[in-house]
Amino acid sequence: MSGRSRWYFAAATASVLLLAGCVTKPPAPVAKVPSPPPAPREFRAVWVATVANIDWPSKPGLSTAQQHAEIIAILDRARELRLNAVIFQVRPAADALYASSLEPWSEYLTGTQGGSPGYDPLAVWVVEAHRRGLELHAWFNPYRARHHEAKSPFAPNHLAKTNPGSVKKYGDLWWMDPGDAIASGRTLAVVADVVSRYDIDGVHIDDYFYPYPSAVPRPRGSDVKEMLDFPDEPSWKEYRKGGGKLARADWRRQNVDQLVERIYGTIHALKPWVKFGISPFGLGRPDRRPPGIEGFSQYDQLYANVERWVEQGWFDYLTPQLYWPVAGKAQAFGVLLDYWARQNTMKRHLWPGLFTSKIGDETKDPKAWAPAEIMQQIAVTRANPAAGGHVHFSLVALLQDRRGIATQLRAIYAQPALVPATPWLGTAAPAAPKLQREADGRIRIIPAAKGEAATNFAVWRKQDDAWNFSVQPASEPMVVPADAEALSVSAVDRLGNESPAASLWLIAPKPKLKPKP
Repeated sequence: MSGRSRWYFAAATASVLLLAGCVTKPPAPVAKVPSPPPAPREFRAVWVATVANIDWPSKPGLSTAQQHAEIIAILDRARELRLNAVIFQVRPAADALYASSLEPWSEYLTGTQGGSPGYDPLAVWVVEAHRRGLELHAWFNPYRARHHEAKSPFAPNHLAKTNPGSVKKYGDLWWMDPGDAIASGRTLAVVADVVSRYDIDGVHIDDYFYPYPSAVPRPRGSDVKEMLDFPDEPSWKEYRKGGGKLARADWRRQNVDQLVERIYGTIHALKPWVKFGISPFGLGRPDRRPPGIEGFSQYDQLYANVERWVEQGWFDYLTPQLYWPVAGKAQAFGVLLDYWARQNTMKRHLWPGLFTSKIGDETKDPKAWAPAEIMQQIAVTRANPAAGGHVHFSLVALLQDRRGIATQLRAIYAQPALVPATPWLGTAAPAAPKLQREADGRIRIIPAAKGEAATNFAVWRKQDDAWNFSVQPASEPMVVPADAEALSVSAVDRLGNESPAASLWLIAPKPKLKPKP
């Protein structure tokens, strides 16, 4: 090689080495956002009773604006306490707290049965509940036709007027005859009407099947009262005339069984995602009860064969009214909860009812409870793997914050919770949402264009290695502040099915230093 050639070779080699030294190293890959813990799940609900104006409206005759303001106050309190469902009574006595062509307006709205309030209350309740991420369950009384404290006369279109043979006077009540085809057909039609026309999340019926026994005094000189039998002689004779062979008590239970089964089937034929719940009296059949449990038999007196409904799976959630203390003897909260859990072979939801309104001043009422009783009942429920939530009766105790119960509930409901999933009604989950940065720094949650619709978003924010959970209603503007290190969001549908998560670093993670050798 000549001297000139060696010079060119050396220069070229030096240039290659210099260029190699100037090449920028590729950036280190950004660490994947770690997965948050599973979203907390617990049914936390409250009954809102309209009969006798127990919870809402606070009295009849309020203006539309006043009624609406009370709705907002109630739902805001539910959201504040981190509840996730409201069970709103829409049919207290063969009447309606919604626009109905089948039954008259309830007197608890205006003071007069049939009097229009000038708007549709149920429509407002549904929209405002969903705006706050709350489920709205429509609560129906299946057979009561008139409450004993009712003030106004029957409206012309009430069933007692249009079909008087289907409604019976019983003690100080009026009651639809469960053995009468028109009466049971009306209840089924009313439920179907509401499910069809309103975007509700659940249908709920309570413990009033055949009425609780009523008594009348015997002739003078006697302190003993005589129990009234339900006056269903015409429908009973019709059943026997048609060849029916059941004993009268079994026939009555069959009447109730058929309505429960038909309601369940009708709801899911119309909208498969609408849950059906029942809140029966809390004591089971006498021949199946645990040792030591005593008291009223709904099987023999209300003709409610709840154990059969449980065996058949004719509901999506059972809310037995366990209105007795944990330390009770003849009726004990935990023992009864265990009983219903053992019956629940179909693995439907078990969410017991708590008598929260029994909280009061024990110095004035020896039977009143301290808030600690409700706290203990929630702890017992959470310790039972078969129970996934609970329902408070009723809203007024929480709104009044009796003896600080609302404050204590805030503490034990430390973070929001999703409603437990209902897999027997469907398991298809939504697709994962997308996360998009906005110009103002906030993050927009964009639902997937296809697949199951999202009802809520489960939102996790990571800060200092801790995750904070919240629920974002899908009906509201879907933006969240960029106030954390990382964000993880999944979509949740009407049945509680949850999508894969979409994750995003909001602040670039600091690289982990390698330990020194």
